[in-house]
Amino acid sequence: MIVDIAIDGGGVAETSRMTSHTDPTYVEEGVIHYCVPNMPAADPRAATEALSAAVLPFARELAAKGIARAVRENAALANAVVLWRGNVTHAAIAERAGLAYTALSTLEPA
Repeated sequence: MIVDIAIDGGGVAETSRMTSHTDPTYVEEGVIHYCVPNMPAADPRAATEALSAAVLPFARELAAKGIARAVRENAALANAVVLWRGNVTHAAIAERAGLAYTALSTLEPA
């Protein structure tokens, strides 16, 4: 079985194609596929609670330490930084945009 949670962005499998809540599954090459877009919309309250629970610790850390210190001390936050003081710190985004990439680790913290 494939549950393709990335179907909104094109899917993760060659055999994935968008389905709907009314007809959510199909079988291709002997594999059951579930490819409903925007699955969190099926239960928005649960989706909101899950997202809030996942984000809240980061928000608290940013508030307690400030952005620069929190990013220096937390690799997950550092990996989420796309721009820092006018520099593109995400290699794939820099490449797609045709801009220079600068590794966050080489920049002076604020």
